[in-house]
Amino acid sequence: MKRGFYTIMSAQFFSSLADNALFVAAVELMRSGGAPEWQRAALVPIFTIFYVALAPLVGAFADALPKGRVMFISNAIKVVGCVMMLFGGHPLWAYAVVGLGAAAYSPAKYGILTELLPASQLVKANGWIEGLTIASIILGIVLGGQLVGHALSTRLLGLDLPVFDTGIDTPPEAAISALILVYIIAAWFNTRIPDTGVEMRPLRANAQQGMLRNLLALLPDFWHCNSRLWRDKLGQISLATTTLFWGAGGNLKYIVLAWASLALGYSTAQASSLTGVVAIGTAVGAVVASMRMRLDMATRVIPMGISMGILLIGMNFIGNIWIAVPFLILLGGLGGFLVVPMNALLQHRGHNLMGAGRSIAVQNFNEQACILILGAFYSACTGLGLSAYWAITAFGLVVAGFMWLIKRWHRNNLQRYPEEVEHLLAIARSDKHH
Repeated sequence: MKRGFYTIMSAQFFSSLADNALFVAAVELMRSGGAPEWQRAALVPIFTIFYVALAPLVGAFADALPKGRVMFISNAIKVVGCVMMLFGGHPLWAYAVVGLGAAAYSPAKYGILTELLPASQLVKANGWIEGLTIASIILGIVLGGQLVGHALSTRLLGLDLPVFDTGIDTPPEAAISALILVYIIAAWFNTRIPDTGVEMRPLRANAQQGMLRNLLALLPDFWHCNSRLWRDKLGQISLATTTLFWGAGGNLKYIVLAWASLALGYSTAQASSLTGVVAIGTAVGAVVASMRMRLDMATRVIPMGISMGILLIGMNFIGNIWIAVPFLILLGGLGGFLVVPMNALLQHRGHNLMGAGRSIAVQNFNEQACILILGAFYSACTGLGLSAYWAITAFGLVVAGFMWLIKRWHRNNLQRYPEEVEHLLAIARSDKHH
């Protein structure tokens, strides 16, 4: 791997670490401030809303500037959100600003891989990036809990600046202040990311047009890119698979909490640790996939998506923690092994069709929309009076069913367009693009 890849990994680790720790701090900030439960729950959707709303803009923005600079700007936006939390801004609006930074960060984070590395190393690179991201999620949640805890927060609050009164008087405020420093570390690594030498694709602009018209001009471009990926015989399969995986994975943490409460009698605090167990399995599966899979072999993992849906239903028959832990590791492992090669294939096709940033923005739009749709489906199941067991069964059947349809879709492509599919796979095998 090139030296710049490890700089990208470092930047991604610290940025993701702060994102996940900040969620815990924001929840505690709202809880201690007396915010109602629905507002605390709204932190999750408010964070993802800009992924969907600004998808046409962030992809083009990531392709218009060196991606290291885009990542730096994105982390600066996150710092602005943290400062808003500290000095009177409503936590929901402030966390939305942090989500805006995350939405801008994602296309640059993944897009730079296709600019820096040859196609033959994309699966391995994605494995390490995904594994590191999972590690940062686990460590970030632990860090957030420690920062708002009594022992560490007391020490942080004792570090008053001479003369200047910061107004930081509570444990969650102290935690957010510490996390600003973590974002600054991530931003410093962003400045060390090398220029890949890839030609930028400037935003369409005209000095005589207003900003609104320039932004509206991006909408047809985004939908054109979205359509191109959905029409590409490999892009459509990889996009459908990753969209469904992240749609299911984004809701899995809620499903695990509900299941653990019913099947194991766990409290929310105890059940949250099982979410980390799934994450560990995903990290292991991602690393194994990065070592075992090649880009042109990516579509072979589709049956694992069907297995994931079936395994979700299997959770209903587990009532022992000693069986639950290895089962959840296996569930996460299948997901990690599935998503890494398919994600790499999607990046490869997107980079060849439209540019890395635009393709990742299209991916984010579809995945976040799927999270919202599947989340609404699961909520509707429980709202109609179904127990967690039946809701999990319905959710698992939907995941397995759609993965089966994707498998049929790919098989149909192989039968109807064999030369086109083989040509695209040959490009994946031979492309040495830097």
